[in-house]
Amino acid sequence: MYNDKRILGIITARGGSKGVPNKNIADLEGKPLIAYTIDAATQSTLLTRCIVSTEDESIAEVAISHGAEAPFMRPQELALDTSTSIEVVQHAVNWMKENGEEYDYVMILQPTSPLRTAEDIDKSIKKIVDTNADSVMGMVEIQDFSIQKIKFIEDDVIQPLFTKEGTQSAQRDETPNAFKRNTAIYLTKTELLMQGDLFGKISRPWIMPRERSLDVNDPIDLELASFWLQRNA
Repeated sequence: MYNDKRILGIITARGGSKGVPNKNIADLEGKPLIAYTIDAATQSTLLTRCIVSTEDESIAEVAISHGAEAPFMRPQELALDTSTSIEVVQHAVNWMKENGEEYDYVMILQPTSPLRTAEDIDKSIKKIVDTNADSVMGMVEIQDFSIQKIKFIEDDVIQPLFTKEGTQSAQRDETPNAFKRNTAIYLTKTELLMQGDLFGKISRPWIMPRERSLDVNDPIDLELASFWLQRNA
């Protein structure tokens, strides 16, 4: 809780994964991937409560063994490739409400961001409450990026996607710094999520460095995560 605001963390951990089999419980430096997100959530001082939403019993068992709560099993129809994060969150929020708990904000914590810290969680919470934002999103700067450099290929010829580049490669300082969501932090007012809106009108950034912004989707991402964990040990 922060300034009398109740914040629910939801670790979304679906069983099906294609790039890395059993990804959410894959081994990473001797611990299942999901354990790193559980640790960060547990070390947070501002999350009111954090739960795991999964349809997979093995994921639930691993999560519980590492100190997480899995108070329900997610319906199978919310664990499909076509299922959305908002649908999963709405189900969890409704379940909590039916069991006597309501929250002002919800933070989606994906297990595929193992390098996010408790500090990232807590400072995002402070930012959304202190500024009365609709949402706070984890962001990372895109390195060496100019929009002029984005191209498509048509009939084996490189073509500009947005604007003409000219006769030379565009310089990075010709455009403002660019950022993208890093999937580590999704924090939104509950009322907006229940309306199907993840961002709202005022969405603020929590900027994170590349070494904490890794999103694990492929085997090489696990190797990169291992590298950063060893480096920061």
